[in-house]
Amino acid sequence: MYEDFKATDRWTGDQLHCMWKGTIVAIATRHADATDIRFSVNGKPVWIAMPNQAWVEQKRRTGYVITDYLAAQAAGRYLKHAIESGYDNGREMYTMTVDEVLEHANAVVKEAGRTDKLPSLPVINENIRAEDEMAIHLPGEPA
Repeated sequence: MYEDFKATDRWTGDQLHCMWKGTIVAIATRHADATDIRFSVNGKPVWIAMPNQAWVEQKRRTGYVITDYLAAQAAGRYLKHAIESGYDNGREMYTMTVDEVLEHANAVVKEAGRTDKLPSLPVINENIRAEDEMAIHLPGEPA
């Protein structure tokens, strides 16, 4: 979905290759109340800052949580939209609002059908879930 995708820049027509690289809770790194999702866009780092309040609001509104996988997909969808709509101006950091996080998260879940259909991260092998490749499973998860 949005962990590894291509988008066409509205202004230049250039094809941009975007890849998820990591997720960092920015409280420790930037002293911000946000979670930063890092992408590589044609080899250059781009950060999408998502306010942590969105996690609280999602739980309050729906009873469901935003998982790490969903956060990465929502940030990727936001980035793709920014590039294709012309909002992308080559900067290194974008800040989403709570409503934008919820909008993109809901759209991703709708596209996928269910959260358990979201791609595992990191993508190590397209044919094997990361958890299986690395033999990492949480208690109670099927192996």
